[in-house]
This record gives sequence, C-alpha cells and structure tokens, in this order.
Amino acid sequence: QVQLVESGGGLVQAGGSLRLSCAASGRTFRSYYMGWFRQAPGKEREFVARIRWDFGNTYYTDSVKGRFTISRDNAKNTVYLQMNSLKPEDMAVYYCAASSGSTRPVRSYEYDYWGQGTQVTVSS
Repeated sequence: QVQLVESGGGLVQAGGSLRLSCAASGRTFRSYYMGWFRQAPGKEREFVARIRWDFGNTYYTDSVKGRFTISRDNAKNTVYLQMNSLKPEDMAVYYCAASSGSTRPVRSYEYDYWGQGTQVTVSS
C-alpha cells in the first residue's frame, strides 16, 4: 500500500523559510516523478515543483523559481521542498504526490498517489 506522509508545515513570517518533507513507502519509487502541489482556500490545486526520483531532474512553476528547491534522499525514501523567502501568496495546504506513468507531469490528474497535505501559513 502506497503511503505519502507530509510534514514540516507551520506558521512563518514573510521572508522566512520552511522545509517540507514527504516520506514515501509501499513500493519502489525510483522511476516515479514526485511532485509538490498546493491549494489555497477558494483556489484550484496548483503545481509547485517536481523531481524525477532516479535522475534527479527538477522543474518548478515560475512563481517559486529561485526560492523553492525540491530534492530527494534515496536512503530515507523522502522528498523535500525547501521554501525560502516565503510570501503571503505562498500560504496554502501543500501536498506531495507521485506519478508513475506520465512524462514530465504537471497536472493533478497525472499523479497517482497523494499525501494528506500539510498547512503552510505565512504572516505578513
């Protein structure tokens, strides 16, 4: 049974940093894309970043480029999202997701497994 468990959310002031973690279990993810999405109240879930687990290729949405970094730790089977220079508009529930069959996935429907989400609150 695949499980993705996020942690690391919380309250931070604008300009601050947080690191989100996504612990993956239940299968081998080596050929998967791992993604981070976020959803703010009243808005659609949006793509934030992804990483190809085996090759480490990364991709970011424009609004987070230069501020967020996605990475993975093979030994711990964990994906991270380092978020720096946080802005109030980054405030949302952040979700970790895994995609097995899509090429360079950025849409929610291209991801097969999802975590429960972790809240990130940015105060101005």
